[in-house]
Amino acid sequence: MKAIARVLAYLRYFPAQIAFHVLFTLLYILFNLGSYVMIVPFVELLFGLGDVPAAEPQLAFSQEAFSDWAFWHLNRYRSTLGLWQCLLIISASYLACSFLSNLFRYLATVALNIVRNGLIERLRNDLYHRITILPVSFFGHNRRGDLISRMSNDLSDIEWNVVSVLQMLVKSPLNIIVFCATLLFVSWRLFVLFLLVFPLGLRVVSAIGKRLKRDSRQSRTLMGRMFALIDEALSSVRVVKAFGREEDLSARFSALNARYARTLVRMARRNELSSPFSEVLGTLALVIILIVGGSWVVGGHILPSVFIFFVIIFARTIPPILALVNAYNSLQKGSAAAARFAEVLDADEVILERPDAVSLPPFSSAIELRDVCFHFGDGVPILSHIDLTIPHGSTVAIVGPSGAGKSTLVDLLPRFYDPTSGSITVDGLALPDLNINSLRSQFGLVSQNCILFNDTVAANIAFGAAGYSLDQIRAAARAAHADEFIDALPQGYDTTIGDRGFNLSGGQRQRISIARALLRDPSILILDEATSALDTESERLVQDALERLMKSRTTIAIAHRLSTIRNADEIYVLHEGQIVERGTHGELIAQGGYYKRLNDMQAL
Repeated sequence: MKAIARVLAYLRYFPAQIAFHVLFTLLYILFNLGSYVMIVPFVELLFGLGDVPAAEPQLAFSQEAFSDWAFWHLNRYRSTLGLWQCLLIISASYLACSFLSNLFRYLATVALNIVRNGLIERLRNDLYHRITILPVSFFGHNRRGDLISRMSNDLSDIEWNVVSVLQMLVKSPLNIIVFCATLLFVSWRLFVLFLLVFPLGLRVVSAIGKRLKRDSRQSRTLMGRMFALIDEALSSVRVVKAFGREEDLSARFSALNARYARTLVRMARRNELSSPFSEVLGTLALVIILIVGGSWVVGGHILPSVFIFFVIIFARTIPPILALVNAYNSLQKGSAAAARFAEVLDADEVILERPDAVSLPPFSSAIELRDVCFHFGDGVPILSHIDLTIPHGSTVAIVGPSGAGKSTLVDLLPRFYDPTSGSITVDGLALPDLNINSLRSQFGLVSQNCILFNDTVAANIAFGAAGYSLDQIRAAARAAHADEFIDALPQGYDTTIGDRGFNLSGGQRQRISIARALLRDPSILILDEATSALDTESERLVQDALERLMKSRTTIAIAHRLSTIRNADEIYVLHEGQIVERGTHGELIAQGGYYKRLNDMQAL
């Protein structure tokens, strides 16, 4: 239940609303109880079942003394005002109690709704914020579909199985406490009979709740896997259709969906078992009380009106007990969703910012990597003893075969990862000593898999650069050779480009990505295979746009096509995570080593 406590800890943001909810709920219960108390004098007036004391008794804290005192005054009012006037007063009192109890119930519900919706809003915001700040490595181990499921289904589960039972967790215990105190006051002997049956029901409900928690965890996991499969199918729809794997994916989804449905049926069967069982136990207790209490009425040990009142209050005690049972089962089901929510909040950030981190001044000197090594959790080395220097204003290229560690190397610079060992400095300042946002604000990224959003062209170009005018966005598009095709779109810069730029060609997407980098005007530019997926004509346009982007900037280019980095100031050749050669294009050709072999193969 620690995960549930983690969710309920958010209640600290709503102290006033919770206080009002508890107050209004207590008033509702008291006035509700008051309406039932009116039944006793009503019965006495109609049937005269009680013996009235000859003299006014002293009021004391006991059922007998209180009954004698109340009946004496009731008989006095009846003699003074008459039977029908007393019945009218009692009926009006009953109506007033009923009206006030329902009014306070409404006010308590309004206060709780503010808490419920506000709490879910905070949970959703915190989860989304956490997902956005987690390191890149986190997403390598967790499927996007599963994270989406946590944002949608798990939070919905928390809302309905945790937050929504807050009312029952407040109202039901207060109801039970007030009603049980009343029952104890009316007849402690009958109350003891009730307590003999109650513990048995608690044991059964507890056993059912544990099974519900396990099944709920399994259902949440299965739902996450289904969302992951949906996400993969939608993002790879062309590949799926090209290979004719629609039926295969449908079969996998159907199998997961069938397991999910069976789990839900099993949960429903166990959940519905607790309520009837508790109701049968409550009815059994009521039958015992009717038999035993009836014999006491016949024997003159308890007044009939008092016994009727006890039975009515006891019957009203059963629904809040059943509601508390259902609340317990709901919490068990919601605890699985709460645990999955807590897993994301507690995920290790890995990339931590020191409390005394400083902002990085405008880049002016050099980026230096000294004896940098890196590996993922499996321990397999990706980079080994990397030493390189990137002077301000220079163009540095990194080449090598696939899997050599090129992209991982440049990912270390904006701290998408931290090196396992070694150091990286910018203008002599170690990366861990820098404010992360100030560091990343000086980098611009153009990759082969350009990331665009389901928004307008203008919004995609201005992404990450707030406050820019349309004229500035147009200027960046012109510099990237993108303005011509943008103007030809149905709504120009206001055209929505679809999910991940689906409505644009590869070259068009790449030029919008370059325009975005131009608008941001970064000090350091990272080009990760920016032209590798383009045809010849698109590559020429994009390469021209890249050359404009690279002017007066420090550029780090990853390239497979060596023709695109011939003019680089320094070229580093990576092989199996190590730098095996370095120099200019001419120097590396003259060395006749690994770089020359790559160049000769591309020249064929």
